[in-house]
Amino acid sequence: MEGNFTFSDNFLPKVSQRFYFCTLLLETCQSRAGCSRMSAWVFKIFASLDAESVGNCPFCQRLFMILWLKRAEFVLTTVDMKRAPEVLKALAPGSQPPFLIFNGEVKTDTNKIEEFLEENLAPPRYPKLCCTYKESNLAGEDIFRKFSAYIKNPNPGLNIMLEKQFLSTLVKLNMYLETPLPHELERNPDANESSRLYLDGNAFTLADCNLLPKLNIVKVVCKKYRNFDIPTELKGLTRYLDNAYKQDEFRHTCPQDEEILLAYKSVAKYLTS
Repeated sequence: MEGNFTFSDNFLPKVSQRFYFCTLLLETCQSRAGCSRMSAWVFKIFASLDAESVGNCPFCQRLFMILWLKRAEFVLTTVDMKRAPEVLKALAPGSQPPFLIFNGEVKTDTNKIEEFLEENLAPPRYPKLCCTYKESNLAGEDIFRKFSAYIKNPNPGLNIMLEKQFLSTLVKLNMYLETPLPHELERNPDANESSRLYLDGNAFTLADCNLLPKLNIVKVVCKKYRNFDIPTELKGLTRYLDNAYKQDEFRHTCPQDEEILLAYKSVAKYLTS
């Protein structure tokens, strides 16, 4: 069962079915002339439990953000994989969505899909989203791993150690966000602290599309299971998240908190004495 919705900047699609997980399929549509030039994209995604927002899948959100930032024309389609056409089930047996289909070839690696979108949705028609500084791509790369160990631990005796390890990754990201980038120092050689909005500057890049969906999950789950808030003393990280949540491309692609907590219900552990 599917429902189609044309996506534009002024329209946030809503769906009429209730699904529990999130998946994504991107297909290129051939132009009427029959050439291989991409004319539109089909974006197939599982709806959330509330039937109005996306489900919990940081990889799908990452690609959703990229398409939105590219200002690409695409159609949002809801798909129930349990009742999906056999062609969808047979795309990549044993692999987890998201998928990309182009000219009959299936890509299942999110990084490869991102590379494909960046190469094929390129200037002058589409904006470039790659980072100017390679360090921006690595910022925060170890946060999710430490978060997982922290939140899945049921042993109170290990909590302090795991929390410190997790917190150290946030501090490391904060340091990067507070450190002026070369172009900031060119404008102001005496700058001691960065004033940029995002990882690589004042515009979203691929690095933000990768990191922000994970940080949103971290924020929601840590508050629920550890009563842990990202410290306001981490001014660079706090500024980064505040600015990100103001942007439609991030805010409107985030799953609702209930969706995230539902996904973590079976793996996150409350501490027991």
